[in-house]
Formats: sequence, C-alpha cells, structure tokens
Amino acid sequence: MSARTGKVLGLGIAATGLAHFAAPAAFEPVTKMAFADDVRNWTYRNGATELAIGLAIAARPTRKAGVAGLAVYAGWLAKRVLSRR
Repeated sequence: MSARTGKVLGLGIAATGLAHFAAPAAFEPVTKMAFADDVRNWTYRNGATELAIGLAIAARPTRKAGVAGLAVYAGWLAKRVLSRR
C-alpha cells in the first residue's frame, strides 16, 4: 500500500468513526444487526474503534498494526452479525 493510499484510506475510516458521533442515528440500523441491545452505546463504541483504527492506518509507523486491527475488527463484526441471525 502506498503512503498516499494508506493516508487516504485511514482518514476515510477515521472520518466514518467520527460520523458515528455526529449522526449516530444514521448508523443505528446497521449497528442493530450486530448489537440489538444498547444500540446507541454500541454505535459510539464502534465509532471510537473506527476512529482509532483509521488514525493508525493513516500514520506510516502504525499502519501495519492498524491494518491488522481492521482485519480483526471486521471479522469480529461479521461474527456478531452472523451469530444474531
């Protein structure tokens, strides 16, 4: 991944994380698929996680850890959604 791609991808993920706080209602239908209980709280938790992962990917020294974190986070969310079906 080029430095520019990493920065753009990371900042995009971080911006999505921040959007969870600015407009939580927009994320609640998706959040509810994985976390039916306490949806607003989980919306904020997911936003904070995405913000942290995005910032890690955007910075070259922490990019590998950020990508690994993104993979683990995506897998965990997928498991939560599939287990609720």
